[in-house]
Amino acid sequence: MIKLKVTGMTCGHCEGAVKKALAGVPGVERVVSVDRARQEAVVDGTPDASALVAAVVDEGYQAEVVT
Repeated sequence: MIKLKVTGMTCGHCEGAVKKALAGVPGVERVVSVDRARQEAVVDGTPDASALVAAVVDEGYQAEVVT
């Protein structure tokens, strides 16, 4: 699993946009969760971490991989 800190989400639509963006990254098998209250997203699979961050940033949010 890969965990991201995602900031800038303010509503359910934001969570949906981030989930859709992450699901479209090659190597993502499943988006486990996107939680605006905790400012995090978790995905399963073997995607490139920088591609995950880029997908979220392209949607207008900030993201970083949590180690």
